[in-house]
Amino acid sequence: MTADIVNLRRARKAKQRHEAEGEAAANRIKFGRAKAERKASEAERDRAARSLDGVRRHDGSATEGSDT
Repeated sequence: MTADIVNLRRARKAKQRHEAEGEAAANRIKFGRAKAERKASEAERDRAARSLDGVRRHDGSATEGSDT
């Protein structure tokens, strides 16, 4: 009944590699697109924002950020 010996340096480095792989995957998703895809995505996001702003109700009884 002996316990498994763990090299803490190796465990720490393995954890850092695993975290770096996750960050790299996120960056590939975020930045790994063609310029045309980024422009199309940005245009769609802007169109959706304008559409939402166009149908927003402006109520005169309360102002945004007011605590009263």
